[in-house]
Amino acid sequence: MSIVHALKPRLNSAFKQLMSVHWWMSGAYLVLFVTGTFMSQLDRSVSYRGSLYDFHKSIAVLSMALLTWRIFLLLQVWWKKYTKRLPKFTPAWFKTLALHTSLYVFMWAVPITGFLLSNSFRPNNVKFFGIVLPDLFPQNAAMAEVGRNAHFWLSYTFLAFIVLHTIAQWKVARAHWRRFSNFLKLKSKTVRT
Repeated sequence: MSIVHALKPRLNSAFKQLMSVHWWMSGAYLVLFVTGTFMSQLDRSVSYRGSLYDFHKSIAVLSMALLTWRIFLLLQVWWKKYTKRLPKFTPAWFKTLALHTSLYVFMWAVPITGFLLSNSFRPNNVKFFGIVLPDLFPQNAAMAEVGRNAHFWLSYTFLAFIVLHTIAQWKVARAHWRRFSNFLKLKSKTVRT
């Protein structure tokens, strides 16, 4: 086996799968933030308001499933990486660990507070693309306001942490943006010809 072949990662490596789930989840969270912000501004009389809420909840359920898969993949990556060599416990490593741990907590807490809000407001209120899911929380009008406030504040705090994550990974984000821009330019050239 050649050295180049030995250094080339496998296409189905856990890390590549982890990065794939990362980008699927980032897309899901983008949809969640946009729909959540938009639907919270809608008047109750708008005909498609309920459908938009159902769509938002379905994407949240999907993001929770992706989070479960992502954690499984992350544990695989950590096992492979840290059984060979422990990390260097530097301040930069602890800073990165704290930021990523916070992101994972928010990825879990924001949908859970959304479920608290939905279940407290009305039972059987969370659907996954039409499939009614069992309630995680009992109906409780007093908890609906707690869920609403927690969901709102945790969502925007999560968004602030996403911005911090993007700043910390600026080189990677810029490279992906350049790649995406070049892809769009290439597509627009092929459409014109």
